[in-house]
Amino acid sequence: MIEPEGWDKLAGLNGLSLEAVDVGGVRLGVGGKVRLCPPSTGTDIMDRALAGKSGVIESIEQSYEGEVYLAVVLDDDPGRELGFLRQPGHRFFFRPSEVEPQTPAHDTAGEAS
Repeated sequence: MIEPEGWDKLAGLNGLSLEAVDVGGVRLGVGGKVRLCPPSTGTDIMDRALAGKSGVIESIEQSYEGEVYLAVVLDDDPGRELGFLRQPGHRFFFRPSEVEPQTPAHDTAGEAS
C-alpha cells in the first residue's frame, strides 16, 4: 500500500483531545454541563437553532491549528445516547467562548418563577 507523503508524521497526532479547558473562570472537562451561547452575528442557522440549549461536554478537541472545540451532546436530543457513541448529527462543536458553564452557581434551569 502506498501512503501519501507525510502520512507517517500525522499518524502520531491522534491524541489531540484535551482533559479540560477554562471557560469564564470555570474549569470544565468531559461531562461538564454547558449552555450554548454562540454569537448572534456571523453564525449559521444551526448555531441560531441551538442557542440557549444545554448539554454535556462529550470531548474537548484541539485542531492541528491549535483551535479548541467542545463536542457537546444536547440534553434534549432524543438520540442523545448516539452522541456519546460519537455518531454523526448528535454532537455539536463549539468554541469555549460560545458556551456558558452550568455549575450550580450558574444553573438556572430548575429555578421556580
